[in-house]
Amino acid sequence: MADIDYHSLNRQQKLALFLISIGPESATHILKQFSEEEVAKLCREMTTFDFVPQNVLSQVFQEFSDVIALSKTSAFGGMPFARKVVASSKGESRVNAILEGIGLEDEDNTDVIKQIGMMDTDQIFNLIKAEGPQTIAFVLSYLETKKSAIIFSRVAPELQDEVLERMGTIDPTNLEYLEKMIRLLGKHGSGKSKTKLNVSGGVPSVASLLKLVGKENSKTFLSKIEERNKPFVDAVKKKMFGFEDLIKLQTKDMQRIMRDVDMAQMPMAMKNASPILRDKIYAAMSKRAAEGLKEEIELLGPAKMKDIDAAQDAIIETVRSLDEAGEVSLDNDSASLVA
Repeated sequence: MADIDYHSLNRQQKLALFLISIGPESATHILKQFSEEEVAKLCREMTTFDFVPQNVLSQVFQEFSDVIALSKTSAFGGMPFARKVVASSKGESRVNAILEGIGLEDEDNTDVIKQIGMMDTDQIFNLIKAEGPQTIAFVLSYLETKKSAIIFSRVAPELQDEVLERMGTIDPTNLEYLEKMIRLLGKHGSGKSKTKLNVSGGVPSVASLLKLVGKENSKTFLSKIEERNKPFVDAVKKKMFGFEDLIKLQTKDMQRIMRDVDMAQMPMAMKNASPILRDKIYAAMSKRAAEGLKEEIELLGPAKMKDIDAAQDAIIETVRSLDEAGEVSLDNDSASLVA
């Protein structure tokens, strides 16, 4: 949209310009209040405004003067802006679904993504095996978890923990690595098979991959990374097995856990637990103890989320200790793809 006639725009287009004018960080807070459908519609409009000149910004500021108090000479929108605010407000994992749902794709990425999707694990591994950890992590972030785990298992052992750590902080829209992928993959698509693509990276992708590489392997990788980046490892562990995941355990394991956990933490930890998880926990206790726990939860009243999280973290720390000691098993829900 070369020339913008502000007075001819509809309310949705004006709101899109307003979001561009206040920048991605402020826009993120506003978009959190919208549904995904509304965010998608606004993104469609934002991508049509690649550059907003000062005279249009002045009109935006005048109309939205009760909301903003800013001073700029120009602003950039377009697809990069849309991707950033959607990722911040709805999560990186929802970016592609929302943008593709309204027929928008990042044209810079499309050809590269298709090239990866046409290749099998052997082809991809052979192309990246001589690359550094950052490039390997970047490529793995585009693949579905099972395929990523298979390729990761073949990466040189001395690089694996660094690849995982890089995956946790990867930016899947980094143009430098997209261009490198074009050079690596652009001419090697077989056209014989396709795979799903995540384009995600981050802690969730690392956690999902580690669930498939085996308990001992995961423990080894995380121990190495923890020496230099404990916050990252804590976040991965929390994503691999959280409080709500207790529902996946066998009854005998739950009964063992209930003997060791700090029961003083349990009412707060269960404050926002699902009904199914609550029933699972009650079933692992005596009838009298379960009734007492129910009463304590009811007496708590409103609770701060940080207090609930702290109580749940304490419970899960005990669960992990029991798992490492071989007292319980947290592996009931997944099967390792790597020997």
